[in-house]
Amino acid sequence: MNWLATLLKRPEIGWADALDIAIVSFLLYELLLLIRGTRAVQMALSGGFLLLLYFLSQWLQLETVNWVIRNLAAYVVFAIIVLFQADIRRALAHFGRAPFFRYFERAEHADETIEELVTASTNLAARHTGAIIVLERQIGLRNYIEGGIPLDAMITYDLLSSIFQQASPLHDGAVIIQGDRIAAAACFLPLSVNPRVSRDLGTRHRAALGLTEENDAIAIVISEETGKISIATAGDLERGLSADALRTRLAMLLGHRRRRFRRAEEARSSLA
Repeated sequence: MNWLATLLKRPEIGWADALDIAIVSFLLYELLLLIRGTRAVQMALSGGFLLLLYFLSQWLQLETVNWVIRNLAAYVVFAIIVLFQADIRRALAHFGRAPFFRYFERAEHADETIEELVTASTNLAARHTGAIIVLERQIGLRNYIEGGIPLDAMITYDLLSSIFQQASPLHDGAVIIQGDRIAAAACFLPLSVNPRVSRDLGTRHRAALGLTEENDAIAIVISEETGKISIATAGDLERGLSADALRTRLAMLLGHRRRRFRRAEEARSSLA
């Protein structure tokens, strides 16, 4: 019973110990998420079996088994690097997209996202190509994303223009953007049932209003008939926006200030 007494007399757990346990638990959780559904799962199970066999060989004093496992351990590390180099790159990229790291590049990515959206909107409007682009904010849009075609692609005006071409199978419905990624296309949105909505508005504008009435999303709408750019927020619609007006409005709604836009404003004020 000495081992039980020794176990019960362990020192108290302090805040540093709790933090240590929390960090290790988080890392293990992220690792399990990364390898879930991949061939690395079988490798992890094999590694766990070898680790169990190692401790079992020590306990049962199986010297030969213990020696073999100890000598193979160094080669297993190199084998993992060679066999799973693609999965390792994916894991590092996943950690690089974590919110902690994105915090330092948030403003720059927001600037690029706004510029790509403005360029795509103006190009679509010039060709009278109808489109609806939704930007997710605090309230998630997972229900609508799951009903569309998943993309998980970077935001570029070329991709947005291609999606809304009439010949594209994805042109019907809306594109939903999460952060700096296009989450899905061909998403169907709820239509507004507000009786005060103008009858001149088409299905795209009513869908944008219907979605923004339910949550805090931002919806950019390009009219196919008039080629005008509109933006819907909180059930309200701002119509006939120019490229500069759309850029300013998006920067304000997304809570970011574009550095180049500020410099342009300062230059205008100095000339006035």
